[in-house]
Amino acid sequence: MKKYYTRACNFFYGPISKKLIKNKLSLPLCGDILISFNQIEIFIRDKRKVNSKIIDIKNIKKLPSIIRKKILTDIKKITAKREFLKKNHLIMGVLNMTPDSFSDGGKFNSLKKAHQKIKNMVKAGADIIDIGGESTRPGSKIISPKKELQRVAKVIEKFKKKFPKTLLSIDTRKSSIMNFSINNKADIINDVSCFKFDPKSFDTIKNKNLWKIIHHMQGTPQTMQINPSYNHVLLDIYDFFENEIEKFKKTKNENKLILDPGIGFGKKLKHNLMILNKISLFHSLGFPVLLGTSRKRFINQISKKYDTKERIGGTLSSIIFSFSQGIKIFRVHNVEEVKQGLVVFETLLNKWKKNILEQMG
Repeated sequence: MKKYYTRACNFFYGPISKKLIKNKLSLPLCGDILISFNQIEIFIRDKRKVNSKIIDIKNIKKLPSIIRKKILTDIKKITAKREFLKKNHLIMGVLNMTPDSFSDGGKFNSLKKAHQKIKNMVKAGADIIDIGGESTRPGSKIISPKKELQRVAKVIEKFKKKFPKTLLSIDTRKSSIMNFSINNKADIINDVSCFKFDPKSFDTIKNKNLWKIIHHMQGTPQTMQINPSYNHVLLDIYDFFENEIEKFKKTKNENKLILDPGIGFGKKLKHNLMILNKISLFHSLGFPVLLGTSRKRFINQISKKYDTKERIGGTLSSIIFSFSQGIKIFRVHNVEEVKQGLVVFETLLNKWKKNILEQMG
């Protein structure tokens, strides 16, 4: 049986986008009139065979009725506002309370250092702080819930008193840490296993009034980079998201979901590049999309001799490229640099080529 998928494409920005929407020549992306689209790419999956075609939105009415109905349903989701997105973009700053994180393990293990790091990230523009006490880098070892809690408990307990206006996200796979965090007013649970590692996790969070990140990972941190394979990585991840969203439909707060395609989690370079190239596909699921490319290995695989330890250049380029496709939430280590890059890029998008707008009448 054939299955159809819809990806918004051919984007417009700023005043040009507003003008096109007003003249009904484009549609707003995720309810944002500052970015719109006038074409869609339709993927057709028939068992293992995948084809795609790009059409103008004005030609949707010419499609066969069975396809047209699905595409129109998808477009309704693509154009709907996202409840979580109160700003043009949201930056999630990373705080690793671990000795073995791939990026900054061991740097912020004391309470004083952790609070200073959070303070610096918030000052630099972080809207969310994501706190983790267990590394999930490729090949990392599992630690006990007790040990993980010892690493993060004091920071979590004091977070909302010190940073009441900042959203608190907890990066954990364990239900006991989730419970502790919820009791301390966590806003987001970020479980890279998508609530599958701990059998109690899903029941722990399913009816809670907080945001849950639906994260894709093939395998486990111990196995995920051992020759990962897909039929079609984009559509396979889409189907995964669709199945997980369905599970939450039977719970309270079913709309409080954020999608993360899991760059670097069970993906080869070609998989990561395909996801980034057509990440706007996931808008048709109707939920906010989070991107975590910060300092990831694929940057090194591309830049090679130009690679630096922090990989800021590669991180920022992937973020800006995704932002141009309507992605608005970014999990990063270098908050200040990313914030600066996004602010400058947004300004360029929204102010550029005034003469073109004037020519449009």
